[in-house]
Amino acid sequence: MAAQGIPVGVVEGDAVFSATLLRLLEAAPDVVVDAVGDSVARFAARRRWSNSIVVMDPNLPVMRNADAVRALTRMGHRVLVLSDRTDVDWVHATLAAGAHGCLSKRAEGAAILAAIRRIAAGHRARPSDPVASTRSPSWLAASAAELTAREKDVLVRLVAGDRDQDIAQTLAISIRTVRSYLERVRDKTGLRRRPELIRYAIEHGVAGEREHAGHRRSA
Repeated sequence: MAAQGIPVGVVEGDAVFSATLLRLLEAAPDVVVDAVGDSVARFAARRRWSNSIVVMDPNLPVMRNADAVRALTRMGHRVLVLSDRTDVDWVHATLAAGAHGCLSKRAEGAAILAAIRRIAAGHRARPSDPVASTRSPSWLAASAAELTAREKDVLVRLVAGDRDQDIAQTLAISIRTVRSYLERVRDKTGLRRRPELIRYAIEHGVAGEREHAGHRRSA
């Protein structure tokens, strides 16, 4: 049976925080609560939907951290991590394991719900703090492979210093389409600012790759 709203489950070892999070979800008009468990196994045994978004703190007593995230994503769930941990390596590992976002447990309820809605719409959650916005080299390399040829073309023009209207003129597309491509790139890379996107394109060879492709077509 399809959920009448965004199905959201909870995996949380802290009973007090779990109850607080549950109240937040139940008060949201567009959210329907799936199972709640203090471990991946207990959640899996109780879940009603196989595609719900799971809000979790992967610091669990049994299966934990990246292993817990991977287990849930293999079941078909999208994972939003809430954690007090801020060390960069741990955040990298969590995102590389398949999490769609990583927020602080101190995030406001509105930020948590906004992240859930963004994930439900098919995007990755925008980070609420600088640590959560960090991406590992493997994550960035994977996201580069996911970019379409046109998205890479737009990045190349960013590296060249073009404004949106310049990119539109060069690629013979509308400014609105340029901005749509840029938003898709931001969703795939998790990077928001233009200087970050330019550095990303340079570090991951996007500009050189597109230039080489252009030479092959003209040969």
